[in-house]
Amino acid sequence: MERFKASFGTVAMVIAAGLLVALLAGLEVMASNATPTVRTADPWASHLLAVEQATADGNTTAAVAAWHDAYLAARAARSWEGMLAVGDAYLRLGEVMQFRQASEARARQLYLTALFRARHDRSVEGVVRATEAFARLGDRDVARQGLRIADDLARGGADVERVRELAHRLANRFALAPEDVPTF
Repeated sequence: MERFKASFGTVAMVIAAGLLVALLAGLEVMASNATPTVRTADPWASHLLAVEQATADGNTTAAVAAWHDAYLAARAARSWEGMLAVGDAYLRLGEVMQFRQASEARARQLYLTALFRARHDRSVEGVVRATEAFARLGDRDVARQGLRIADDLARGGADVERVRELAHRLANRFALAPEDVPTF
């Protein structure tokens, strides 16, 4: 009987995580036509504070709702900073709600959006930070690609040293081959 209870609890948790992911996906689809009414410097910031507060209070329902509001604000702002911030917050929610594997998959999507937006904006800082996020996830291939993008953007500019530091950290973490590390 005790074993049945443990198995049932695990199954229930997996189902709840799946439902949460499905709910968020549905809300994302519904929100794809939403337009923001208020624009501030970091419109997602207040929502992420609400995520932290709700998490601290143990109110995971409110935390997820606030995270979704932060996501919508970051998406509407079309900034790499917002996508990185909501990706980080989603990982923290995954830890708290014990659905780390699913939260890593979603964070990976958000980080990829951040990487593409940073590349579009020609932001070495954004590419470096998105690449570091992939490195934290242990995603060697995307981190290596991010390093290449950062190298291309930084060539001959003031950000070369920042990219050199990133290359050194990634080479140590992932044992990159010489051809994967920029020569500057």
